[in-house]
Amino acid sequence: MTKSAAQRFLAPAIDKLPDDIRTRLLAVQEKSGFVPNVFLTLAYRPDEFRAFFAYHDALMEKDGGLTKAEREMIVVATSAANQCQYCVIAHGAILRIRAKNPLIADQIAINYRKADITPREKAMLDFAMKISADAQRIAEEDFASLAPHGFSDDDIWDIAAISAFFALSNRLANFTGMRPNDEFYLMGRLPKTEKK
Repeated sequence: MTKSAAQRFLAPAIDKLPDDIRTRLLAVQEKSGFVPNVFLTLAYRPDEFRAFFAYHDALMEKDGGLTKAEREMIVVATSAANQCQYCVIAHGAILRIRAKNPLIADQIAINYRKADITPREKAMLDFAMKISADAQRIAEEDFASLAPHGFSDDDIWDIAAISAFFALSNRLANFTGMRPNDEFYLMGRLPKTEKK
């Protein structure tokens, strides 16, 4: 029987991983209640895991001119264009939570041009999509289209870097057959129930 792509690169058991990676996985599990499959899949190659998540965190977790929700919008839109099921579902969940909007991720994944977003967000996603699919054609007019929306040079770099980084992530997820955890599908869709 042929192995599925998802089984081709099995991660070692969590208790067999290097201490720093095991600690990170357990911290994520403590916070979210599960370990996202991206962590388990990429743990197959520890050095690359470290490099991947260091760059991920540098792009996605910092403060700056882009909000964390805007950063997730870039991931969802470009991942949909790259047909990456894992990233659309996982980052769609994060987007719903960060935007406090249960509809936004589905709208952006299907067609961001018709989503309930601001002109600033549309301009940002137009630029991100061009970086993702047609970066060799980026020209001065692409930068000029961002100027009226108040994007700084650092913001523009972030838009481009997030698009480029997730092009890598999308390809790794598709290559390995990475599947979204079931938990992602409902996250941010319904209000949290009050704990008594």
